Amino acid sequence: MNEKLLSEIIKFRDDRDWKKFHTGKDLAISLNLEASELLEIFQWSGKDLMCEDQISKIEEELADVFMYAILMADRYNLNIDEIIEKKLKLNIEHYPIDKVKGKSTKYNKY
Repeated sequence: MNEKLLSEIIKFRDDRDWKKFHTGKDLAISLNLEASELLEIFQWSGKDLMCEDQISKIEEELADVFMYAILMADRYNLNIDEIIEKKLKLNIEHYPIDKVKGKSTKYNKY
């Protein structure tokens, strides 16, 4: 993960003295709320599931999701690269190519 960008996000929070508000619970709630705002873009989209006319709004909400995830990782002293690599390895085990390629079946269903 880009260390400069991570530092800027943390500095933004710290310059405003917001860390004291960033409990695990409140960050999880905020992350969920921002993900819901991202989902709202697609509500009632009908056949236009790409919502191409709303790319800037998608970018904005997705950035909020990423930033709250970064702040949550910081709250628990988690290394983002390490936890993603760990999860990716687990996903590779759960979803072997020969069993899931072209399928959307969850790993506990095959």
